[in-house]
Amino acid sequence: MTTAFRAVLAFSLLAGFYVLVGVILVAAVFFDVLLLVDFHAAALKVAIVLTLAAGALVRALFMVGRNQGGELPGVPVGREHEPALWQAVEDLARRVRTAPPDEIRLVPEVNAAVSEDTRFLGLRATRRRMFIGLPLLQTLTVDELRAVLGHELGHYSGAHTRLGAPVYRGRVSLIATVQGLGNHPLIQRLFAGYAKLYLRVSQAVSRRQELEADEFAVAIGGRQAMSGALRKIHDTSLGWDLYAGDYLSLTGVGGTRPASVFGGFHALMNDPGRQAEIARLGERPEEVSPYDSHPSLADRLAAIAVLPEPEHVPDPRPALTLLRDPDVAAEAVERSMWTPEALAGLRPVPWDELVAQGMYAARNAEALHDLAVAGQRVMGATRPYLDAAFEAIARGRQAELAERLRELGWKPSETLLAGVLGQALEAVLIQLGEARWTLSWSGPARLLFEDGEEVALAEYAARVAGDPEAVAGLRQWLGDHGMRHDYVPAEEALPR
Repeated sequence: MTTAFRAVLAFSLLAGFYVLVGVILVAAVFFDVLLLVDFHAAALKVAIVLTLAAGALVRALFMVGRNQGGELPGVPVGREHEPALWQAVEDLARRVRTAPPDEIRLVPEVNAAVSEDTRFLGLRATRRRMFIGLPLLQTLTVDELRAVLGHELGHYSGAHTRLGAPVYRGRVSLIATVQGLGNHPLIQRLFAGYAKLYLRVSQAVSRRQELEADEFAVAIGGRQAMSGALRKIHDTSLGWDLYAGDYLSLTGVGGTRPASVFGGFHALMNDPGRQAEIARLGERPEEVSPYDSHPSLADRLAAIAVLPEPEHVPDPRPALTLLRDPDVAAEAVERSMWTPEALAGLRPVPWDELVAQGMYAARNAEALHDLAVAGQRVMGATRPYLDAAFEAIARGRQAELAERLRELGWKPSETLLAGVLGQALEAVLIQLGEARWTLSWSGPARLLFEDGEEVALAEYAARVAGDPEAVAGLRQWLGDHGMRHDYVPAEEALPR
């Protein structure tokens, strides 16, 4: 399939979409005019449906048009900032016989990509950009990075990026249109069917383009470099998902953010426990769909294996050696991740402090505060003393206590009181300096006593919640740890 045929196919499908929109608009106008000339009840029903559908179509396309553009991700790096990186990219561009990008941007993503601003439906290019993910620089060798960047420049050489803009706009427009027709099921089914056809064809074109770009990559770096890069990118993406879900998600809780995003990611990716977990995740079968924009990893590796091996001098150095100062680059990319409000309002802290504060705020602070408030309401205390909740349990008023917790937003369950009590007791130990949430790159954070023993209060809290006579022992235990009977949780301990 030639590039010219792909262009005709993409533009034809895109044009067909707008022709379909035009047919609906013309039909709506026709029936509206028909009603003015010769009114019929049957025509009125059709006119109402078509007019409402036409309005929904115009609104969807208008919203798509308004949402184009936006701020570019990452930070731009000029030749004066990163001469070695620019030299490598320009050398690769000559190898694939294309013009180099006008701009290189380092981004906080496990990805590398190119884009091209175009005019006249992609027939004329105006500005080229290359995006290089800093996590890739942390993970790949120079050889592997050269293969990846050669792949991206191959998209330029094959004119893939010129087709990308109109094809992408077509996808966005079709999806927005289908979503905007929710109140018009008949018209929605029509556009949904066309959208499926368009996506299947356009994504098949995209998959073919990826394989063509892989050929450029192998011609530059060799089969081993490109295969290794693809495997590492796959594993690094899995690691980044774990990192974002288990660690970066603590950002903002307790008014803090990590002082070193990429330093933390490097630590996670080098932890033996996480490496084993990522290896297990990487062995799972890939889900393949005709709507995928990229071929499966297995298909790409199989296609690479039969390509000719070029002659080249290996360069196993870490890809970070292409940066003048990796720490300065990482700091700049990290700052691009945060909004101005986050930079101003969230305090940068080391990961161990972020985990300690974030876990306390996310798991313990609300439980401690709400249990005290529930005890105050049940016992009629003047202030939210935690001991008031203990007194309610001692008097057998657990059901009332649980009801007050539900009023405060806790989900009903048979173990509600025991769960909140356990989390509140953890909070007391943390407030008294007896325990602390401890960072682990191998898995979830652990709450440990000062001697390293893990805090395990779930069974004890369940026993106290079900036995009023156990409250005396609880009070004694907390007193031994330094808690006063008139202890009132601080309001500032609540999550922000």
